[in-house]
Amino acid sequence: MADNPLQVVILAAAQHPGTELAGPRALQRLGDKTILDHVIELAQQITQPEHIYLVVGYQHQMIEEYLGSRYHYVLQEQQLGTGHAVLQMRPYLAAGAGNLMILYGDTPLFRLSSLKGMLLRHTLKGAAFTFLTRETDQPLPYGRVVRDASGSIQEIIEEADATQTIRHIRELNLGAYIARTDTLVKALCDLDCAHGATRNQLPAAVKWCVANGLKVETYPCADPDEVLGINTPENLEQAALILQKRVMRPRLIEEQNIIRFGTGGWRAIISEGFTMHNVRRLSQALANRLIRQNCESQGVLIGYDHRFLSDNAACAAAEVMAGNGIRAILLREAAPTPLITFATALEHTAYGLAFTASHNPPEWNGLKVFKQDGSLLLDDESSAIETEANALAPEDVIKIELPLGLEAGRITYGDFTNAYVDAVERFIDMAAIREAGLHVVVDPMYGVGELTINYILAEARCRVTTIHGQRDPLFGGRSPAPDSQALRLLVHTIVDNEGTYDIGLAMDGDADRIAIVDEHGSFITMNDLLVLVYWYLHEFKGQSGAVVRNLATTHMLDRIARLYHEECIEVPVGFKHITKGMLEHNAVLGGESSGGLTIRGHILGKDGILAAALVVEMLARTGRRITQLLSDVFSQIGRLYSAELNVAATPEMKVLFPRYLQQHRINAVAGYPVRSISTTDGTKLILDNDQWVLLRFSGTEPLLRIFVEADTPDKAQQLLMGAQRLLPLA
Repeated sequence: MADNPLQVVILAAAQHPGTELAGPRALQRLGDKTILDHVIELAQQITQPEHIYLVVGYQHQMIEEYLGSRYHYVLQEQQLGTGHAVLQMRPYLAAGAGNLMILYGDTPLFRLSSLKGMLLRHTLKGAAFTFLTRETDQPLPYGRVVRDASGSIQEIIEEADATQTIRHIRELNLGAYIARTDTLVKALCDLDCAHGATRNQLPAAVKWCVANGLKVETYPCADPDEVLGINTPENLEQAALILQKRVMRPRLIEEQNIIRFGTGGWRAIISEGFTMHNVRRLSQALANRLIRQNCESQGVLIGYDHRFLSDNAACAAAEVMAGNGIRAILLREAAPTPLITFATALEHTAYGLAFTASHNPPEWNGLKVFKQDGSLLLDDESSAIETEANALAPEDVIKIELPLGLEAGRITYGDFTNAYVDAVERFIDMAAIREAGLHVVVDPMYGVGELTINYILAEARCRVTTIHGQRDPLFGGRSPAPDSQALRLLVHTIVDNEGTYDIGLAMDGDADRIAIVDEHGSFITMNDLLVLVYWYLHEFKGQSGAVVRNLATTHMLDRIARLYHEECIEVPVGFKHITKGMLEHNAVLGGESSGGLTIRGHILGKDGILAAALVVEMLARTGRRITQLLSDVFSQIGRLYSAELNVAATPEMKVLFPRYLQQHRINAVAGYPVRSISTTDGTKLILDNDQWVLLRFSGTEPLLRIFVEADTPDKAQQLLMGAQRLLPLA
């Protein structure tokens, strides 16, 4: 095969009569590229650019000017059919038993897997000619694949030559071929001689091969969207929609081995996208960035949680940093993400790395990257890093083994548990808690929060009962997200021991989120808790200032901010936006409805351990229960009720819903008038009296998240149902 590389020819000569597209069809825009760009990208993933040829004809100067000198151009002066077009390549074809793949310049929707599958089947079957097919009921003007009673291929009959019986055949020829070069040339030459001045079409070569006793094979495409060719503006619009759908498919990133940052860092399914190869590529991209910025001496702090392979990934990252001459501080044991954030700022390292997938299901893992001050990367920074990482090959990674890195002093072990615990305790009135004698149940959800929160509570002389404290990389078979369904054992522990416990505290897998259960075993929403914490910071801690929330978080914070003559700042989803808003406005509190909060002067990231300790302090200093405190606050600002729903985010939804909103003005949801619409992050519909509906696609999971807030629980459910009816596919 080295002497006979695969050659690929792209047929881009014709402009069919009656077309509604102006100019060469192959140069029509499809998304951010031309149709031809998409086809060439496929070809480049199959063979080297020097083995790619373009047969051009109609307005060929435009195509050649657009693409430049990167490819070979073959001119077909008269458009006498696809077979005739391939014959123009005869002087450039490799001699011997090489293979030639033939693609059309106006069929950009083939999947790489289909073309590779066709090539492999052609090779393994020892076929002379192989082509792509698809069985479909769509009435398309494509050639029909005619087989005999045994299923063997006889010929392809074009639409123009087909009888009514032939047109009922469901197997279509899609127009992508691979053939032995010498066989194809002989077939086309014979056909050219036989047809004389008539058109020489590639499908006729199939019948020629069959008549000469040569093996012909097909490869069936799996995706029905691959059948679409582009002849009209409507086809072009439909093709753009198909490509957008593919980009949005939840597992596409893993299948193509692409590193992609979301709102909470990089996350991927273990063994799909989360591989040691990708960990090393991403680490090398970070190392490259530090070297260009002359920050090698600042180093990188690397931590990890209890997830499967987190410790291995941390070691792999340290080896890459050491290989690039960058100091790496590797934590000795699994640690909470807020501790890693704190240690990064404490050590002034250039980056802090936390290998975790936070609250995602156990089959996921990932990486959060913190800057020197402990804040998460902003979008432009993460985008630049992921682009560089995705361009790296295995041979581009420089690393040394962990023992050698330790021996050379480029890798050192670190332990910041005591320093972090001390930092949290400086924000907490430990004396007040000691005097209160509180009984607390803690559920770290098999994650990394158990050690640090128990240190703090034990030093505050709380009586602590811990459940789910041991390490379990499967997290008990569920996502380590502290929601009401996942905390049933915590609820039962309090209910079954009525009167024993003052509060139940839970954290997610990496301990940056919090959830609480009151003394009666009732789950307290994060929206209610944020309002209570903001009230407590003003009323009992003497702290004033704005509050920052994301757009999916309660507007009760707006109400209480108005009560204190303060400002409530709304930002997009992603805690990096909350910390940015806190710094810009010197806010006292930042929080999100999904469980994250931090306070002014602490780390620039969410901290479930600090939040848990602050809740315990609140009970101790006020001498009241959570239910009593909430009742007092709601008597001042009124109450709003939140509800939310996660819907599996199909590719169609991600593409069609924004289009639908552009084309349809939404004036009401469930009969309630919409006063304004925000598209800052998703689509937020603002109603009367601080009520709202938000539809937003998750940046970390394949989900559409629907959030609502209303002045009664019934209305919240009505809005939730009404929001679902807004979906074009509902």
